[in-house]
Amino acid sequence: MELSSQNHYHCSHRHRRCVRNTKLHVTPMRTITLIIIHCSATPEGKSLSAEACRQDHILHRGFRDMGYHFYITRDGEIHRGRALEKVGAHCRNHNAHSIGVCYEGGLDANGKPKDTRTLEQEGALLALLRELKRQFPKALIVGHRDLNPMKGCPCFDAVKEYAEIASF
Repeated sequence: MELSSQNHYHCSHRHRRCVRNTKLHVTPMRTITLIIIHCSATPEGKSLSAEACRQDHILHRGFRDMGYHFYITRDGEIHRGRALEKVGAHCRNHNAHSIGVCYEGGLDANGKPKDTRTLEQEGALLALLRELKRQFPKALIVGHRDLNPMKGCPCFDAVKEYAEIASF
């Protein structure tokens, strides 16, 4: 490889192609202390797809993307939201050091808080939390309501349910 002094391009003699000499900007991973579980506050019998959630956050909340890092639909599919390197928008005063995970549901047909997770969602959430704890072993798993008592979200006791994962 030679560096052309005229244009700051790296030129390969083998293929004679040039690549502009630019600096690579890598975003360092944030320090994660919390994995916060949420519900979408979607009543039973109604659907809120990952894309609908994303659009709601962009159009109605003014976010650049979905506020959560992961969204789990009723069929148990895990959808990516924001990149883990990006600060979420899901729990005031805790976004900078947390990962937000949301499941579709959380309300009964009358709009009252209820754990509406399907078996598929429970399995997907458990698998995702195990993987996140592997990557961030010091992070605590909590529900949104554990950080904001005015919230019912995620409509179950996440600390109690995932205590054995938390001790990994």
